[in-house]
Amino acid sequence: DPDPAFDDCSDSSHTSTSPLAVATGKNIGDLLNTRNVSWGWFQGGFAPSGTNPAGFAVCGHTHQNIGGNTVIDYSPHHNPFEYYKSTANPKHLPPSSEAAIGHTDQANHQYDLSDFYTTLKDGNMPAVSFLKAAEYQDAHPGYSDPLDEQTFLASTINQIEKSKFWKNTAIVISYDDSDGWYDHQKPVIVNGSNTSLDAAICSSKPIRLANIPVRCGFSQRLPMLVISPWSRTNYVSHQLTNIASIIKFAENNWLGGKRIGGGSFDAISNSLSGMLQFFAPHIDPVILDPATGAVVKN
Repeated sequence: DPDPAFDDCSDSSHTSTSPLAVATGKNIGDLLNTRNVSWGWFQGGFAPSGTNPAGFAVCGHTHQNIGGNTVIDYSPHHNPFEYYKSTANPKHLPPSSEAAIGHTDQANHQYDLSDFYTTLKDGNMPAVSFLKAAEYQDAHPGYSDPLDEQTFLASTINQIEKSKFWKNTAIVISYDDSDGWYDHQKPVIVNGSNTSLDAAICSSKPIRLANIPVRCGFSQRLPMLVISPWSRTNYVSHQLTNIASIIKFAENNWLGGKRIGGGSFDAISNSLSGMLQFFAPHIDPVILDPATGAVVKN
């Protein structure tokens, strides 16, 4: 994937691609802004480590993964909101204050992961937060490991569960691809494609919305977990959902069901509501040891 076209931060002396290719249309951030709903994208390594000779920010912070390999924290193409001028923070400017996190200022809702832990501790967590681990903890094969991912997930969720926000929080853990390793089941194709590149797996008739060519979907089954005081216990959902179901949940909960439009998959995705039950919540948190994954007795 190319680097976001509106992201000046690089892990080297080179800047990323021209801002002329910035994506058009709306995203969930735009919709939340119209309703004054606080939100933020928090990504490991987003804060610059310095500047290059041309004066552009450099995102050069690194960590060692569990295998001892040094990995650059920030991955530009993992940040979806940097593709849109309306929600981008191309110079990676910090929030003007802790109180401004989640609201529109010079950071434009784009933050370093450390800002999430700060605002969580100070009691100002946004209504909607998207968290992306630094590369060494994002479980991507080649530079991360499931145990790195476990450390990130358990330590982050522990902090949320210990905060004042826990009783009103739903944490959704999702994955973006499987590389074909997860599943023996053939994908359930719910939408056709108008490109011959998808012909091998997507032969159904393409659907067109407002003359926008739509993508083939869905692909392989992937894990999705909903962790909340309101989650159904001892329950596995059999409802077909996808990553856009998370966006649909936010739209239903904060935006009165308003959709992004333009062929976005939120319009055809099922909701996450079946994974939650809004009675008799189980407020007591379950704290895990980030190193072992074992339950820690409170």
